[in-house]
Amino acid sequence: MTKTTDLKTLEGWFAGRLPDEWFAGPPAVTADREEILVVGTLAEPDYPAGADEAAIGAARRARIQRFREETREQRMRIADEAENRTGRKVAWGARCGDEEKTFTALAVPVMTRLRMRERQTLDTLVSAGVARSRSDALAWCVRLVREHEGEWIDQLRDALVAVEAARASGPSPT
Repeated sequence: MTKTTDLKTLEGWFAGRLPDEWFAGPPAVTADREEILVVGTLAEPDYPAGADEAAIGAARRARIQRFREETREQRMRIADEAENRTGRKVAWGARCGDEEKTFTALAVPVMTRLRMRERQTLDTLVSAGVARSRSDALAWCVRLVREHEGEWIDQLRDALVAVEAARASGPSPT
């Protein structure tokens, strides 16, 4: 793998590299310039007879925690291999039923230039207690856009993938 490994190659590498018994199927792999996130689905635990929603949720969270603790050393070795191959950090997560937990994810600083009106908006969110800092307020805004405009963002992302594929299949500059 090169430092510019595409997502399909990453998905294949992790599917082949991870122990088969870890997840019920191939993991979901997402990536950006800095980080690769690998989230696998764990098998549902056996629930006690008559378990209510609270007991089921507790069992699922415990299953995720057990996975995190029992696989830590091996996940770290695999992450080191992937980082050497791709130049990106690896974050891990697990899903069990409708419970999901991400471990070791990066919080990457992003440089941005904001005019006074945008800074005032962030400061209002901080003053109102919605966020602890401008950085938290900006992250909150991004999550809100993702939540409400997620389909549009996905369309943009798909269009960028198509543009990248067209560039790759075109003539190379000499």
